[in-house]
Amino acid sequence: MGQSLIEISETLKNTDKKAQLIYAFNGTGKTRLSREFRLLVAPKDVEDETGIKILYYNAFTEDLFYWDNDLDADLNRKLLIRPNGFTNMVLKFLKDQGLDGNIISNFQHYTSNKLTPRFNEEYTIKDENNNDIIIKAYSEITFSIEAGNEVRIENIKISKAEESNLIWCVFYSLLEQVVEILNNPEIENRSTDEFNDLKYVFIDDPVSSLDDNHLIELAVNLATLIKK
Repeated sequence: MGQSLIEISETLKNTDKKAQLIYAFNGTGKTRLSREFRLLVAPKDVEDETGIKILYYNAFTEDLFYWDNDLDADLNRKLLIRPNGFTNMVLKFLKDQGLDGNIISNFQHYTSNKLTPRFNEEYTIKDENNNDIIIKAYSEITFSIEAGNEVRIENIKISKAEESNLIWCVFYSLLEQVVEILNNPEIENRSTDEFNDLKYVFIDDPVSSLDDNHLIELAVNLATLIKK
């Protein structure tokens, strides 16, 4: 008899192992398992007074990023970031810790150094009633590509694989920074106390858009981060 997702989540939670690798075929419920585990260790209906307990990456993470393709003018294409607990945390880190440079370098490593994402500064637009709407900094991403002969093409639409790579690089850059923060043994001197109670990191299939060489490299990088 197979275990239910809740039973598997409880098994993962109760083990004394520091790292666990789960393999399953497509369609067997890995993404649903990541949700069940997140709800088990940090239920939505229980107010958490001790800080962030889990960071997780899955298909829901990717859904927080969506395109404005500027269907009217077909010029200003941008990837928008839907606000929620995770993205608000990332946006705060982008501002406070300067993570945008890490995200860009990680992204270019997996794609091309000619392809550059850029995060927006805060700006104001008018709605249909001429009221001001403030667009928060780091809530939009545009892309440009160097076409040669010092020609840059702005506001391009990247591929789905490149988009998945970018979202993974956002998560990975955050995780790198969190590990660095938590490796400071002097808790009172950490740059933030938000992650002092972090216990779990759940990563669901970050490799679907990578070629074999980058897939192996990502695995090695993750292993190095786990050891830290």
